Amino acid sequence: MDSKNYINNMIQKATVAQRELATYSQEELDAIVRTIGKTVYDNAEELARMAVDETRMGVYEDKVGKNKGKSKNIWHNLKDKKSVGIIERDLEKNLIMVAKPVGIVGAVTPTTNPIVTPMCNAMFAVKGGNAIIVAPHPRSKGCTTETVARINNALVENGIRCPKDAIQVITEPSLAYTNELMEKVDVVLATGGMGMVKAAYSSGKPSFGVGAGNVQVIVDKGVNYDDAAAKIIAGRKFDNGIICSGEQTVIAPKSEYNKVIDAMVKNGAHYIDNPADIQKFRDTIFEGGHMNKDVVGQSVAKVAEMAGVAVPKEAKVILLKASGIGAEDLLCKEKMCPVLSAFEYDTIEDAINIAQTNLDLEGKGHTASIHSFNLENIELAGNLLTVSRLVVNASSSTTAGGSMLNGFAPTTTLGCGTWGNNIISENLDYKHLINVSRIGLIREDVIIPTDEQIWE
Repeated sequence: MDSKNYINNMIQKATVAQRELATYSQEELDAIVRTIGKTVYDNAEELARMAVDETRMGVYEDKVGKNKGKSKNIWHNLKDKKSVGIIERDLEKNLIMVAKPVGIVGAVTPTTNPIVTPMCNAMFAVKGGNAIIVAPHPRSKGCTTETVARINNALVENGIRCPKDAIQVITEPSLAYTNELMEKVDVVLATGGMGMVKAAYSSGKPSFGVGAGNVQVIVDKGVNYDDAAAKIIAGRKFDNGIICSGEQTVIAPKSEYNKVIDAMVKNGAHYIDNPADIQKFRDTIFEGGHMNKDVVGQSVAKVAEMAGVAVPKEAKVILLKASGIGAEDLLCKEKMCPVLSAFEYDTIEDAINIAQTNLDLEGKGHTASIHSFNLENIELAGNLLTVSRLVVNASSSTTAGGSMLNGFAPTTTLGCGTWGNNIISENLDYKHLINVSRIGLIREDVIIPTDEQIWE
């Protein structure tokens, strides 16, 4: 069967399913959404093992944690939200807001996040009464297909009312299938490389994409360096560094640089300032100036072996002293493995300049991190850096996508604003997959100001 007939068949089935979903109550939709998340939560270990074995990337234990953490955090955030019918009455403006589905969602999901991204996309889609078709990365088609199958099986086994074709997956994905899907659905969620995101924007359909990550980490003076180092390392080593919101640098005060490095080493970093060894890692991680796909999601030991540099087996991450900022050193780019680069700064303004210069090279619009107890410095960084999220005193990797301890919406898709060529500068949420009709009633007893009053 050619791609056109295959995708058209899926679209036809999704259309029927979506029309039925559009008649469901909030409680009925929420029952489906809960089951989607709970299925991944209950099958976290098996799905994590499948993902590691198939993609040969990441860390099993971290993927288990991700499967459990994302599923419960997203459901916790969604379960009390109104997403169909009348969702708000603004008495001051005399507006009534009515939520309606967007239709059929096409979700292009990455090999780096093959379980929780389709789960998250499905939860957001169904929350608004939409059907969804998942287009997995070919390198992770098995575990993504199994995830969708287990979700659909759980709906049946638990007696949850749901159209059988509301959640579909392309079992044998290809570029042709994915492109065809993006042209046929009502809205596209594109989570993956910049090529795929650009294709989504070129599909002719409304699209939510992501930008490249390159999280710059500023360590302010006066913080507990051990605590900051532990959080930075925990974020960088998580899932062998394949998370787009993972820490990429340590920008430390020059006067305290050795103390910061000592804290990093104490907490598991292997620090290298030997130019020859640093060059070996630079050549290994980047090929022709681009990320080497064979390094993505590999362990410290594997990366070191590929570079031909001896690294202690207990090392959690590798920390390399950078030789410049921005385009002056490839190490200023995103490194999708447990490797960080280190920088020195004189003033907080200097630190922000280093971070921004690196972001201008790659990762503009995504995320930055700061460890500081100085609110003035935190707000200065938030004001000057072109990022959609500034993570404060936490591991960026595991909290930028939403956490019980911050106000970011729990998600797997992080918008990067126009800086990152995206339409949203926030975390993707269910609200982006609903249309809202606004009923405007006449406002009684409104005192209309005179022209003179308006312009005074």
